[in-house]
Amino acid sequence: MQWDKIQKYLNKRGWSLLKLSKISGVPEGTLKEYKFKKTDPSFKNACKVADALGVSLDELRGDKDEVNTRR
Repeated sequence: MQWDKIQKYLNKRGWSLLKLSKISGVPEGTLKEYKFKKTDPSFKNACKVADALGVSLDELRGDKDEVNTRR
């Protein structure tokens, strides 16, 4: 998952990491690891973040166009 995609959605909504944490249920410290240590979230946490932001996992991963073009 690319953090810059998550950050784009946070900025768009005016959300902090704390707010994302509260809405997603993913601890703020864990989100900071994803952001600053560039670690990848578990599938479960990636789903929670995507759901909180109201986007698909493909959008967060940057695969939206790729998925739409596969047949």
